[in-house]
Amino acid sequence: MKEKLYRNLIELSNGKLSSKVLQHVAQSRISKNFIRSYSDIYGINIQEVSKSPKDFTSLHDFFVRELKGEVRPVDIRTNTFASPVDAKLEAFGDITDGMMFSVKNKPYSLVDLLGNETQATRYSKGKYIVFYLSPADYHRIHSPIDGVIKRQYILGKKSYPVNQMGLQYGKKPISHNYRMISEINYEKDFCTAFIKVGATFVNSIKLTNNSTQWKKGEEVGYFSFGSTVVMLFEQNAVEFTENVSSGAKIKMGEAFATML
Repeated sequence: MKEKLYRNLIELSNGKLSSKVLQHVAQSRISKNFIRSYSDIYGINIQEVSKSPKDFTSLHDFFVRELKGEVRPVDIRTNTFASPVDAKLEAFGDITDGMMFSVKNKPYSLVDLLGNETQATRYSKGKYIVFYLSPADYHRIHSPIDGVIKRQYILGKKSYPVNQMGLQYGKKPISHNYRMISEINYEKDFCTAFIKVGATFVNSIKLTNNSTQWKKGEEVGYFSFGSTVVMLFEQNAVEFTENVSSGAKIKMGEAFATML
């Protein structure tokens, strides 16, 4: 009953008009007045931000803020993957023989997520990890590894919430939301699927790096209004580091997996 009610309410409010209104309000100059209260409510560390709150032009401008370079050191070891975002580790583990993985006890299909059975087969029996970005988090996206962009494409049309209620009651938002998929070719011809998932009605995933050669830790884009990142790894490609646990917080640049 709760699931049905939640989905009906989200469908009623998730349209082009409501999305445009939300964008307009957040990008308006008057929204600048809410930056201080927004940062207080969410406990954002202003000392890490690249400029003073008064220098941002809108709430959206603050939401996609840049940080001072030294506050997010990147793990430089060549055999590690660095977290691409500040986030909570929502789920991680093994991909089953049926090319399925689970988040909040909901089964997700690799074919649904990637939109292609050939692509999905590559990650069969591999590993997955899900990073959830809350409204408080830094929303710039960085490359998790040195590599070459083998393929990049977009799937999905609408974006539904990927917060706790969205994951529990929503209709599999991770594999149905608007999402941008980057397949990164790295050492020894291994691939990782780096999936940026839009959220909260606004399909805004902005690429800031159009190069096909990515370097670990460099900025490649940003999210607007909430988001999730999913990463997929091939069989026998990586193992997760000791700091990876369900619900743990991770900062951009921290290692979360080691190559085998």
